[in-house]
Amino acid sequence: MSTESNTSRVPVSFEALDGWRDDDHAAAWRAFHLSAVHAAAHPPKTRALGIDGAALAEVAAFAAKLPADLDRGAAKAFFETHFQPLRVVEPAGGFFTGFYEPEVAASMTLTAGFAVPLHAPPPELVEVDETDPPPGLEPGMRFARRTEAGFEPFFDRGAIERGALDGRGLEIAYLADRVDALFIHIQGAARLRLPDGAVRRVTYAAKSGHAYTPVGRVLLERGLLPKGGVTMQSIRDWFAAHPDEASEIIWQNRSYIFFREAPVTDPALGPIAAAKVPLTAGRSLAVDRTLHTFHAPVWIDTRLPAEEGGRALRRLMVAQDTGSAILGPGRGDIFFGSGDDAGRIAGRMQASGDFIVLAPKGKSSGTT
Repeated sequence: MSTESNTSRVPVSFEALDGWRDDDHAAAWRAFHLSAVHAAAHPPKTRALGIDGAALAEVAAFAAKLPADLDRGAAKAFFETHFQPLRVVEPAGGFFTGFYEPEVAASMTLTAGFAVPLHAPPPELVEVDETDPPPGLEPGMRFARRTEAGFEPFFDRGAIERGALDGRGLEIAYLADRVDALFIHIQGAARLRLPDGAVRRVTYAAKSGHAYTPVGRVLLERGLLPKGGVTMQSIRDWFAAHPDEASEIIWQNRSYIFFREAPVTDPALGPIAAAKVPLTAGRSLAVDRTLHTFHAPVWIDTRLPAEEGGRALRRLMVAQDTGSAILGPGRGDIFFGSGDDAGRIAGRMQASGDFIVLAPKGKSSGTT
């Protein structure tokens, strides 16, 4: 995928960024330092927007040698010295949503109260080349079932929830509520509170390969929720009020996520994301992986939901994750952290704004 011909990247100065001087650059630095350590050893791929992965790796190698706890002044100076802000300009403009890590009660064994499984991927589910899929698969499919005869589409969500994987021993945990499971699938990770007080984490391992369809969009298109009224809480409320109709709506999202267990080594950090580093609340951004180079700093200028005060949200973040619904050069999905409070904000976050990517100086593959 290439950048749209009507998308441009316009150089701007740091002084022109509203709120730049007031940001907590030390907080942004801690998130960037996590990326730097990884990117120095594993240079990110240069994606279609043109931020040079090799040049970013060079900056990362220097950053990785510096302390992880620089003060605000030193961190601000580092970013200003090594990066050039490029404003992403496109007809659709910037648009920001939010995601979080759910924290829910769970059991490692099947019980009467915990009967909704989270699955590990089966061995026959394999990743394929989405740009050149094997015969019999739709273009864009990233996962499929490997058989003796070749590859075929894997079971979709409806088939799995009706029992297509039962008896395989793939269950890694059980939840009490299927809607909790649905949102864990949407978010791609969760912290599980077990009956003995222990906390475990599950995170994305694979998916069925079918396209992701937002259930909120289904409810909106069918007139079951009002325009402008689709939030995580309104979706939950609708399912609670219409249990007999829930399956038919949920199964419209054929995509199904498989998980693996992951340690909670630092409770202050989120799960390890697509860029192979742990997420930082309020500083990690999910972006379109086909356009944006992972680990690049990104300045965002948007607003929090009205229910959260509607105040300006202007800060430096780091491109460390992606998502099936995060498409376009100006799309960003903000990681708000773990638990119910983070989920409340993330579920309401839908705001336009400015998207400014920071490119390594002199090696941004030019502007368009």
